[in-house]
Amino acid sequence: MTEELLDHLVYATPDLDGTVREVAAMTGVRPVEGGRHVGRGTRNYLLGLGGRRYLEIVGPDPGQPEPELARPFGIDGLAAARLVTWAVRSADLEETVAAARRSGYDPGEISPLSRRTPDGELLEWRLTWPHEGNRDGLVPFLIDWGSTVHPADRGLPVAELTSFTALHPDPRAVAADLAALGVELRVRAGTRAGLVAELGGVRLP
Repeated sequence: MTEELLDHLVYATPDLDGTVREVAAMTGVRPVEGGRHVGRGTRNYLLGLGGRRYLEIVGPDPGQPEPELARPFGIDGLAAARLVTWAVRSADLEETVAAARRSGYDPGEISPLSRRTPDGELLEWRLTWPHEGNRDGLVPFLIDWGSTVHPADRGLPVAELTSFTALHPDPRAVAADLAALGVELRVRAGTRAGLVAELGGVRLP
């Protein structure tokens, strides 16, 4: 894994409050509320992973009306919480996207997003949206926080990330796409694709 590029892991769930309780019980550390994604029907909780990286637990927000489009990260189709994808930082999104495309992988288009923290502060960032070509979430999306203070620099409670790997029926194909982005992740052969993370030696379910 390219430690210095890893920004965050996305743990999506159909039951946000329940999953937050489960993660707190499993790690001994309670995630803190991040904020709402207005118009997308979701909100999140955050848990530091050590260094400048964090776990985003994201799920439906009952305080918002049903969104016009499907919730991100396939949340509407989930039966249980799972790691669905991950993000890596880029200081120059346009150049990183262009370089990846020259190497045969398209990270997708760049979009601006924002959310407000529980105390009302506006956070803004840009990212490439996860898409069907990202090998079932194993190939990360790109993110740039710009001038916004990074979430992991805001005093998050921490459960140290001790292991992060992946499984896929075709590890070589995944490795090629990862190389096009300039990132590394250990990918082992498996019958199904999936990300595997351990926090303090405890595996996320």
